[in-house]
Amino acid sequence: MMLLSHWREIVFAAFCLVTIIQLFYYIAIFSRLAFYEVQAKSQSQQQPVSVIICARDEADNIVTNLPGVLVQNYPTSNEVILVNHNSTDDTKYLIDELKRTFKNLIPVSLTQDAMMISGKKFPLSMGIKSARYETLLLTDADCVPASENWIQLMQDGYSGETEIVLGYGAYNKTDSMLNKIIRFETFHSALQYLSYALAGIPYMGVGRNLSYKKQVFFKNKGFSSINFIPGGDDDLFINKVATKKNTAIVIDPEAHTLSKAKKTWEEWFTQKTRHYSTAKYYQKKHKWLLGMYSATQFLFYPLFIAAAIFFSWWMALIAFGVRLIVQAFIYFKTMKKLNEADLFPMFLLFELWMCVYYVLFLPALFKKAKKSWN
Repeated sequence: MMLLSHWREIVFAAFCLVTIIQLFYYIAIFSRLAFYEVQAKSQSQQQPVSVIICARDEADNIVTNLPGVLVQNYPTSNEVILVNHNSTDDTKYLIDELKRTFKNLIPVSLTQDAMMISGKKFPLSMGIKSARYETLLLTDADCVPASENWIQLMQDGYSGETEIVLGYGAYNKTDSMLNKIIRFETFHSALQYLSYALAGIPYMGVGRNLSYKKQVFFKNKGFSSINFIPGGDDDLFINKVATKKNTAIVIDPEAHTLSKAKKTWEEWFTQKTRHYSTAKYYQKKHKWLLGMYSATQFLFYPLFIAAAIFFSWWMALIAFGVRLIVQAFIYFKTMKKLNEADLFPMFLLFELWMCVYYVLFLPALFKKAKKSWN
């Protein structure tokens, strides 16, 4: 009864606690990306690189995007392994035609699936096994490098004990609101996984732009521990093998990959549902950290409104303002670094959208994903 009589103070205290937790994430973790600067190397070492792309019925994307991978400005040996996985379109003929011009194109043709191995893991494993070089660079058929320096810049991420390099997979910019929402969600995810990597807590990467050493793959027995999961060839694998010492990031805009964002809400919803279905397999510490951030972000605005109405509008507004200033500063710096600065004027609107976003995609954490990867 005594607690009920002080419910207004409890609401305000809850709002303050949520605000403090949010500030912790922005100041202690996300600021690492905001202030990240590439350290100048005393010497640059170029290693041979094997680029690996898996494709199933991707003829249109191969015509559009593959030349951008094949004409990279990289003086050291490199090969582009294109795994054609049971395609029924003109993929085979396009590969044969491109092979005549580009000698570094190495086709790998698969005409069957592996039993008990879901998703893209089987063709990707075959591509890795076919790679001649130790340094692997992964992307998708629907992605194109943002510049001819993509391979060079991603390879520059390696130094010392580095075995994994996380890149940024961006989307082409259009004027549609859906495009902006998709790009903000992509940026928001990158803000987290890149910042966590800088904080020494790497937990995922994206297959659109990801590099790791071949020995890491075989030392951890490939995808054997996650073969039963439809997805996870990128985020779950990195979640398993990445450590504070062996992981680095590359965020130079010329090192990004670009792809077309989904054009309908239904297509995007299906894509994100598939991605989130793997999150429940993350390590416990990662699930706890990510869950705490998402929960407090979701609760922040409802508690702000409640605290302003039922306790003190000016005290609630001060707490809101402090968090807003810190958040705006971090967003401005990181959006600029990731070439997403055009999203900044609308960031508060996107923040409010994230409350709806969490409600929409929460069921995906418990939903069984489909086995097809394309």
